[in-house]
Amino acid sequence: MKVTETHISGLLIIEPKVFRDERGWFTESFNQQKFEQILMERGLKAPQFVQDNHSFSDKGVLRGLHYQKAPYAQGKLVRVVQGRAWDVAVDIREGSDTYGQWFGLELSGENHKQFWIPEGFAHGFIALEDQTQFLYKTTNYYHQASEMTIAWNDETLNIQWPLHEIERIKTNDKDRNAVALNRKVI
Repeated sequence: MKVTETHISGLLIIEPKVFRDERGWFTESFNQQKFEQILMERGLKAPQFVQDNHSFSDKGVLRGLHYQKAPYAQGKLVRVVQGRAWDVAVDIREGSDTYGQWFGLELSGENHKQFWIPEGFAHGFIALEDQTQFLYKTTNYYHQASEMTIAWNDETLNIQWPLHEIERIKTNDKDRNAVALNRKVI
């Protein structure tokens, strides 16, 4: 398993080993013991996952930037099992040296990469192909009253979404009406 640390403390890219042969491929997509070891080696707290989520999106669907306020904050281990998505995490940890900074990467059914996003981050993605299926484990249950949304196109964040690949962005009202990070109450 390959682990890459990003420029934002706590955000990790995890690439499980993929065994390929003429029949196809096999990968161990999650192992609690190995995941805990990865985090503990970096001085990070190992979470307990309580919920799995699965979304299906066609090309151009943009979801986010979402997070839940404490005490319902969620860490997420995310991956794409079919299709491709540009995935983004924004640091919203008060007092963090990287507050307001973002990190993005492409997740796909082909590259098998996973992205660990601990509590204290807003998260969003845009589907780059039709029939993109996104799976993620969360460290807390969904709590609608605690859910918050930051504008995906917040000019102060200046996220470099790969919009050149998209003909039309599709969002819902919640994401269209989100406000900038500097106006958010975290």
